[in-house]
Amino acid sequence: MPSPDLHRPLIIFDGRCSFCRRWVERAKSITGSFIDYEPYQTAAPRFPRIDPSAFGRAVHLVEPGGRVSLGAAAVFGALALAGRYPWLARLYRYLPGMAGASEAAYRLVAGHREVADRLDMLLIGPAERMASYQFTRRIFLRLLGLIFLAAFISAWVQIDGLMGSRGILSVQSFLAAVRSVVGSERYWQFPTLCWLNASDGFLHFLCGGGVVASVLLILGIGWPALGVSAAFYLSLAVAGQDFFYFQWDYLLVEAGFLATFFAPVWFGFWRRPGEREPSRVVLLLLRWLLFRVMFMSGVVKLASGDASWRAWTAMRFHYMTQPLPSWISWYFFQLPAWFQTFSCGVVFLAELVIPFLIFGPRRVRLIAFWGIIIFQMLIAITGNYGFFNLLTILLCCTLPDDAFWAWLLRRRTVAKQVAAPPRWRGWIVLPLGALLLAVTIPECVDAFGRQIVWPRAQVALAEYLDPFRIANGYGLFAVMTTGRLEIDIQGSNDGLEWKAYAFKWKPGDVDRAPAFTTPHMPRLDWQMWFAALGDISQNRWMVFFMERLREGSEPVLGLLRTNPFPDHPPKYVRAVMYDYQFTDMATRRSTGAWWKRQYVGIYYELQPDETDQPLR
Repeated sequence: MPSPDLHRPLIIFDGRCSFCRRWVERAKSITGSFIDYEPYQTAAPRFPRIDPSAFGRAVHLVEPGGRVSLGAAAVFGALALAGRYPWLARLYRYLPGMAGASEAAYRLVAGHREVADRLDMLLIGPAERMASYQFTRRIFLRLLGLIFLAAFISAWVQIDGLMGSRGILSVQSFLAAVRSVVGSERYWQFPTLCWLNASDGFLHFLCGGGVVASVLLILGIGWPALGVSAAFYLSLAVAGQDFFYFQWDYLLVEAGFLATFFAPVWFGFWRRPGEREPSRVVLLLLRWLLFRVMFMSGVVKLASGDASWRAWTAMRFHYMTQPLPSWISWYFFQLPAWFQTFSCGVVFLAELVIPFLIFGPRRVRLIAFWGIIIFQMLIAITGNYGFFNLLTILLCCTLPDDAFWAWLLRRRTVAKQVAAPPRWRGWIVLPLGALLLAVTIPECVDAFGRQIVWPRAQVALAEYLDPFRIANGYGLFAVMTTGRLEIDIQGSNDGLEWKAYAFKWKPGDVDRAPAFTTPHMPRLDWQMWFAALGDISQNRWMVFFMERLREGSEPVLGLLRTNPFPDHPPKYVRAVMYDYQFTDMATRRSTGAWWKRQYVGIYYELQPDETDQPLR
C-alpha cells in the first residue's frame, strides 16, 4: 500500500541513472505540480509490496488510491493524470498492438540505458527541460508578418497593370467569363473576395488591408490578423490568374493557413504569464510543409528524366537560364565544370537527404536548420525568386526550440514549465492534421512519377481542397532549360522603324547588369520568361499585353522601365525572339557587356487592323 502521506501521483525512478535523471527533469516541465518524482533509492522502503529489483528495471507510477503501473504504462498514465496528451493513454489502452509495441520499445531502451544516454546527449543535448516553442512561435509569426507585408506591397505596386480594369488580365473580365461558364460553383472553384467587388478600388483595398493585417501580425495580433492576411492574399492570387500561379504564392497561402492554428489571439513581444505552448500537431504540419517543399523539388528533378540533372551538368546552365539572374549569377556561371558538377551534388544533398533530418531529434534538426538556410541563401544571391527563399528560411525557424534561440540571442527565453495548449484546440488540429496528410502524402508520392491508384474518397478530398491552395504539391526546376530565349517587345508607327520597350528587371540591354529584386516579385518580367518557353497559343495573356501597349494603357506602361512612345501609342506592336547568353571574362573586360544576343525570329505580331481578337 502507498504511504499515508502520498497526496499526488508519484513517479519512482532510478536516481543513479543519468539518462533517467535527465528525462525526469524534462518530464517535470510538462507535468508541473500534478506529479511528484522520487528516486527509488529513497522511496523503496515506503513501498515494501513492490519488488525492489523491479525499480531498477522500469519507472513506477504510484497513485494515491494505491494503483501501481510501470514502464510505458506509467509514462502514459502520468501524462494523462497531469492533463497532458491524454489521447496517448487512450491509444495505449484501446488501440490493438499499441501496448505491446510501447512496452517492447520501453524495455529496449531500459535494457541499454548507457547507449541511450550517449545517443540522447548526442542527438538532443543536455537540456534539462522538455522543449518549449513559445519564443519560436513569436519569431515565426513576426517574420511571417514581414513576408506577408513584402508580398502585399509588391502586389500593390503592380496590381493596376496586372489585373486592374485597364490591366493585362482584367479581373472584371475574368470573373464575368467564369460566371457565364461555371455558374453557382464559381464561389468554391475560384475562392476570391473579388466576387463581392471587382473594381480597381477593391483590389487596392485587398492590398492595403493585407498590409494593415501584416503590420498587426508583426505587432503581436495573432490568428485574427493571420486569417485576414491569408484570405486577402488568396483572393488576390485567384483573381490574378497567370500572374499569381507561382509556387511561392501557393506556399504563402498554405503557410498562412497553418499559422492561423499555430498562433494565439495575442502573443506580444515577450513571454506572458500563463502563455500556453503552441500546438505540436501544427508544428509538425509546418515541418511537413518544409519537408515537402525541399524533398519534392529534389524528387521531380530525377523523376522527370531530364538528362542534365541525371548527368550532373544542370548547374552549368542554371545560372544563365534561370528566370531573373542576379549579377552574382554571371560570376558563378564562369566557374569551372568541376564546380558546377559539385554544385549539382550540393543540390541533391540539400533536397534529397537533408529534408529527412527535419523529423530527427533536436540536434539533428539543427543540422537541417543550418543546411537548408545556407542552401536557400546561396539560391537567393544567385537568382531572384520573390519571397520564396525567405519563406523557406522562415519555415526552418520551426525546427529549433526556445533553448536554441536563448543560446543564439544570449538571453533567457525558456520557461520553467511548459504550459499545455488548450484542450479544445486538439479537437480542431488533430482532424485538420489527418485531413492535410491524407491529401499531401499522395502528392508527395506521386512526385516520383509512379502510377498509384489512390482511394476515390482521398482523390475527391484533394480536388475539393485544391482551389483553396492549402494542400499543394511543390517541385522547382524539374527540367533544366539549357538555352535562354528572350522576348523583346517592340512598337512602330510605320512598320519600318521599330523601338523596343525596356523592362525593369528582365534581360534586355546587353550592357545592363542583372539586378536583385528580392523580396519584390516582378510578375510581368517573370511571365515573359515563361512565354519564351512556349508559343502564343500557350500564352494568350501576351496578346492582351500587346493590345494594352497599343492602347497606351498607363497602368501597363507603369510595369515597364521605359516607354519609347511618350506622345502617343504605336500603331504596330510585335514580339521578337532573341537568344541570350552570358559573355565570358575577356568579352566583359573589353566591352563591359554582360550578355550577348542573336536574333531568332518573330514571336508574334499584332496588326492595327486585326479583328480576330481572343475571347476575354
